Amino acid sequence: MAKSIEHSRAAVQSMITLASAALGLVCALAWNEAIKALMKSMLGEDDSIPGLFTYAVLATIVAVVVLLLLARTAARIGGEAAVTREAEG
Repeated sequence: MAKSIEHSRAAVQSMITLASAALGLVCALAWNEAIKALMKSMLGEDDSIPGLFTYAVLATIVAVVVLLLLARTAARIGGEAAVTREAEG
């Protein structure tokens, strides 16, 4: 009985992890399209090399800032993950 509950808990944790990753990908793609549209409106319609590099640099800067803010927030609240998994062995 206890094994069954542990397997169910592991399955639910895996489903949460997969769903989170999938939804994160959808959000990332949506932001990608929004940022590309913004860059096209700012830099013009051509897909020039400087325009693409500008987009890549700005996207990297935004990603780093967001990750630093999230890390600071995680440290402030204790840094524990909401879902933990035991090491497989």
